[in-house]
Amino acid sequence: MSAEAAARDRTTVGVPREAGAGERRVALVPKVVERLRGRGVEVVVESGAGLGALIPDELFIAAGASIGDPWSADVVVKVAPPAPEEIGRLRTGSTVIGFLAPLTSPETVVALRSAGVTGFAMESIPRISRAQSMDALSSQANVAGYKAVLLAAERSTRFFPMLTTAAGTVKPATALVLGVGVAGLQALATAKRLGSRTTGYDVRPEVADQVRSLGAQWLDLGIEAVGEGGYARELTEAERAEQQQRLEEAITGFDVVITTANVPGRRAPTLVTAKAVQGMRPGSVVVDLAGESGGNCELTEPGETVVKHDVTIASPLNLPASMPEHASELYARNVSALLELMLDEHGALAPDWSDEVLARSCITRTEETS
Repeated sequence: MSAEAAARDRTTVGVPREAGAGERRVALVPKVVERLRGRGVEVVVESGAGLGALIPDELFIAAGASIGDPWSADVVVKVAPPAPEEIGRLRTGSTVIGFLAPLTSPETVVALRSAGVTGFAMESIPRISRAQSMDALSSQANVAGYKAVLLAAERSTRFFPMLTTAAGTVKPATALVLGVGVAGLQALATAKRLGSRTTGYDVRPEVADQVRSLGAQWLDLGIEAVGEGGYARELTEAERAEQQQRLEEAITGFDVVITTANVPGRRAPTLVTAKAVQGMRPGSVVVDLAGESGGNCELTEPGETVVKHDVTIASPLNLPASMPEHASELYARNVSALLELMLDEHGALAPDWSDEVLARSCITRTEETS
């Protein structure tokens, strides 16, 4: 292929400014733009796209991007699912990459297909070793797990670490993390670093060793629910009732409870009942990270912080957006790793549909990308 032909076939990638309320992340950062430029990719960034993450246009320009209209690009990379008006701005035959919510927002899938746009959902990337660098769910869950503990410490009426002072010794707080995936493990590690006595629980027994490796105790309720793809399966009615009874008894002994349990495409399971909250010591805190899918606490009000029975219950939504610098940096690496998998040696878009990662993460497909 001649240099002129290669230049014509180079892929253009557009980075729009996120329009969702409270969304401060950006899909690419300057360091990743430089990497993509090295692969022969042209990057167009909408003016102000990085401001929420404290990245001015000038840094994108210095990295080799141009400032302009991102919607006419071959590939548009986003964080949040595109709104209907945004889908209308995508070029027929183009590709969009982002969190597209295929299980909870089927109307987005229908709209992308109707618009003739190929869609790759970051949350649909298979959790296999080869795709770890593209696992945006994990990278953003790390941010959420870390920030959840800081929120709990801020709202707690008690110290996290043990303190020995001239006035006497203060016992360390006790923290229970329910759901020990990526967010849960990060929450355990962060709570431990802050000095609390930590305990983890999950219906998947194989994660017990991971919990103990962080210096935390394992709460064994005698209920197992091993599922596929690294997630827990949904419990039966009998298992759920037994779990709740045992959890109610255990939860009352903790100062802080952080919940992270989600089942993809389903309502979040109820782990912390109203009765359990009522039994907690006044001043205790529950941070519910499953608010987007209904919440793990029976008294959760998604997006709000409330006090019930003298216990603070916080359910922040889109927590990674509250730490936009590092969250954007991690997410941009995930997007870049997926995008580079689709490029040929000249920087042209040439997805190999026999590749498991691409085949499973693609939720709509047009003739132009076939």
